[in-house]
Amino acid sequence: AMDSAGQVKPQMVERWTSSADGLTWHFTLRDGLKWHDGAPVTAADCVASLKRWGTRSALGGRLLAATASLEATDAKSFTLTLRTPYGLVLDTLGTTSSPGPFMLPERLAKTPGAERITEIIGSGPFVYRRADHRTGDRMLLRKNTAYVPRAEPNDLLAGGKVVKIDALELRVVPDGATATAALQSGEIDYIQYAPFDLLRVLERDRRVRVQSFTGLDQFTGHYRLNAASGPFADPAIRRVLLQLVDQAEVMAGFGLSDRYARTCQAFFICGSPYENDAGTAALRNPSIEAARAALKQTGYAGEPVVVLVANDLEAAKVSSEILADRLRRAGFTVDQQVMDWASVLARRTRRDGWSVFGVHALGVDLQSPLTNSVIGFNCTASLNGGFFCEQPLVPLFDAFAAAPSLADRQKIAAQIQEVVYGQAMAVPWGQFAQPAAHRAQLRNLIPSAIPLFWAVEK
Repeated sequence: AMDSAGQVKPQMVERWTSSADGLTWHFTLRDGLKWHDGAPVTAADCVASLKRWGTRSALGGRLLAATASLEATDAKSFTLTLRTPYGLVLDTLGTTSSPGPFMLPERLAKTPGAERITEIIGSGPFVYRRADHRTGDRMLLRKNTAYVPRAEPNDLLAGGKVVKIDALELRVVPDGATATAALQSGEIDYIQYAPFDLLRVLERDRRVRVQSFTGLDQFTGHYRLNAASGPFADPAIRRVLLQLVDQAEVMAGFGLSDRYARTCQAFFICGSPYENDAGTAALRNPSIEAARAALKQTGYAGEPVVVLVANDLEAAKVSSEILADRLRRAGFTVDQQVMDWASVLARRTRRDGWSVFGVHALGVDLQSPLTNSVIGFNCTASLNGGFFCEQPLVPLFDAFAAAPSLADRQKIAAQIQEVVYGQAMAVPWGQFAQPAAHRAQLRNLIPSAIPLFWAVEK
């Protein structure tokens, strides 16, 4: 598991060792691990879980592609043997990116990756029961009284997870104003995403605390482009957007102060180990006039740019509306189509019918070339990546995975960023915190954009 310094530490395992050449890894589970049905956690459970995860995660799939064997050696130990060097074994196993490498009992982990898991059994400090879950309304997680935490202090996802509350009730409250009123009245204790337009109200309320985030706990927004059809099939036309997008205007459109938002040209986000400025010259001085002049130098003939606007996600809505306006002012013909987010996700799987939309993701997912969903589907059969296939990226991804040191990976990340911006595979529209808000009497909340409640007291 990852600690607050970004270091991978043992959590379910007691220890690990690796060979001098880095090709053989031995892992031993710690004592006291039990599934919520009372059965012991075994190495066979972990092996089956990792193999299933590798079929669903691009990052896990890269590790398994470099693997010669992954086998349990006894009830508490398993061995990973690589066929080729892979410099990110621990980073991969300890990733916070979704889908994560969560452990399951072997009988459930043997479910094919394309099929849904129908029974939820974990081994962590909270217990899920289906009877306590009303889909779309609320879910009750109860303290696992049989859980044995690690002995060391808690540190983000690492360390001992010592639960101080009897239960955690998660409620779905779609309307931000309703959620804010419930927090102020004491009906609820915590809001994961405080509404942007009510932040000042919450900041002035002495009964409430607003929790901001920095670095990898911030979100980064991108405009996702369709390379399969329409005007943005032409990279020269896509590159016009590098000069057109004004991140400061988008952040102002959210009503966010400098405390919560910043401009950032780094594709792997500002504040990450792979932050760099390669290929960013065109993004530094956004100008409608410069974009209009650049557009005239392309083969653009007035074809409509279909901008998808999700009306039920604030960041996606505002970013897409601002882009549509700037596209028109730069000389593009714009077809602005409003729909819900689910419809945007369905539309993007088509090779036609859309050109661009705004989306955002958490920094912990975007910080690495191997977890960045914006480019992670390059040259694959996936319908989620805008149908890009930039061949120069393929060997760079492989080299990044095999690189033996952070310095080597940083150099390769800069080369990847050069390709991404050179071909305008996506355009960033800003980096921002999505603040949480909570009742002032809550103590020991872990500062993380991923809600973590095992240390909280009330």
